[in-house]
Amino acid sequence: MAKLDIKKMKAKLAQSKQRGKGGMFWKPKDGKQDIRIVPTADGDPFKNYFFHYNVGEQGFLCPKRNFNEDCAVCDFAHQLYKDGDEESIKMAKEISAKQRFFSPVIVRGDEDAGIKVYGYSKTVYEEFLGLVLNPDFGDITDVDNGVDLTLQYGKESGAQFPSTGVTPRRKSSELLPGKSAEEVKELLDSVPDFDELYDRVSSADARVALDKHLAGDEGEVTDEGDDGTEKYGSSTASDEGGGASSVDSAFEQLS
Repeated sequence: MAKLDIKKMKAKLAQSKQRGKGGMFWKPKDGKQDIRIVPTADGDPFKNYFFHYNVGEQGFLCPKRNFNEDCAVCDFAHQLYKDGDEESIKMAKEISAKQRFFSPVIVRGDEDAGIKVYGYSKTVYEEFLGLVLNPDFGDITDVDNGVDLTLQYGKESGAQFPSTGVTPRRKSSELLPGKSAEEVKELLDSVPDFDELYDRVSSADARVALDKHLAGDEGEVTDEGDDGTEKYGSSTASDEGGGASSVDSAFEQLS
């Protein structure tokens, strides 16, 4: 039997404390800042998930797009698109699952804060992959010869949402200059398990969230931020009472 790895336990504790304080996630400030994408054990530091943002009290992981399970929200959005009128299509767009992308990073100038999770758009995701596939840069996450990235973040004049420009540094560099191999290893061991960052929502919970949404029991949740950290506080679905739910009624109206 393997001995308990104390260092890993310390890393898990630090990770847990960060998540509990909401300090794990990072969003760029207006202007320029340098980051370094940190390598992950599975060789893929570019994660992506699908979220329903405007259904329920908080955004939640889509059961269908993430786990290939039934999702009442996706089914209802599909029916709204089929309905075809302007109002139905607008609602379908609002409740459809949105794809978000995440990477573990360190923020230059704030390395002591440890690993952060940076949430970004598909446009930024494609820029990152373009750099990785460019032979002039290669593995931008390499511990010894990776590349820092300068982000230019802000809202341009007349734009509704802020945008992010990505410029790679001309010279490669170490992940943690001046630090020992042991210190680098400790940092890498603290990269979060992305599968545990968000609560998994069941098909039943997704249906409950949609039912509440259609009944008008919750406020609006938007996806304007870049961190994608809204999480759904799951509730238990119940068939007690025997009455038709708002979901059933809404489907009947569309059929």
